[in-house]
Amino acid sequence: MNSEIFAKWLRRQEHKVFQTESSNWVEAGPRIYQAFPYHQLITPSDEELNQFLRQTGGIGLRYSTLLESNAGAVSYHVILDEPEYTLEMLPKKARYDVRKGLQNASIEPIPFTRMADEGWQLRYDTIQRQGREKAESQAWWQKLCLSADGLPGFEAWAAIVENQLAASLIAFTEGDTCSILYQQSATEHLSLGVNNVLLFEFSRNALSRLGVKKIFYGLHSLDAPASVDQFKFRMRFVAKPVRQRVVFHPALAPFFNGVTHALLRALLRLQPGNQALSKAEGMLRFYRRGQLPLDKQDWPP
Repeated sequence: MNSEIFAKWLRRQEHKVFQTESSNWVEAGPRIYQAFPYHQLITPSDEELNQFLRQTGGIGLRYSTLLESNAGAVSYHVILDEPEYTLEMLPKKARYDVRKGLQNASIEPIPFTRMADEGWQLRYDTIQRQGREKAESQAWWQKLCLSADGLPGFEAWAAIVENQLAASLIAFTEGDTCSILYQQSATEHLSLGVNNVLLFEFSRNALSRLGVKKIFYGLHSLDAPASVDQFKFRMRFVAKPVRQRVVFHPALAPFFNGVTHALLRALLRLQPGNQALSKAEGMLRFYRRGQLPLDKQDWPP
């Protein structure tokens, strides 16, 4: 496996993909780039990054780097790297939910065609619970799922209750890391423990595979509340400390200052559901925090 497969998935979705000396990059928003694979820690030079932004006309970019690096906001990756992932490792409530899920659902791989079709309602229920129902569309979801169909390393799994999808996830394995990209569930089945049992059974399966040493379950979000990762931590995933660095185009960087940040925060208070404003505020917050030394930063909870 290599990053070209993941890049092919992104290109099938009509995302712009670029490569520099240190990494691959995808246009995550208008002229905003994210390094991938998402779990990698890179240490590119400022010259490389500035040249990339100048060549693409980019506004800014974001990547994860070592905690020992000299720039970047203190952050984390959500990972599970236990060689043996067992039910006994989980706290009491999580064990109870997994057992309940085992009684109510079957866990199995499913075709991406089924995920594209039946999985949308689960996805919509999930973003609706998060207050983001306008952030995604059914057409976007179907393209995302069908773009992974037939690509090595991609897989779709589901918790199935009475022949219906109750929870599902999409994952991609590259090298020694399996990344969970999306997980969603039907609101009506949440009380059955379907999210817990799906994550538990899939993780056990993935870690049992030859060569897989860890599961990556996302970056510390730019704008989501800390509670968004609590489910993962209850399932014994951990927060691995890293630094997330945001870099802006050198000609624009002087304008991304405290005054601009205060203005963005004010606009966000007036439009609390505006996803573009929320991401922009998060980028600027990470950028300003990342310029401070580690001992001057507030660490995530």
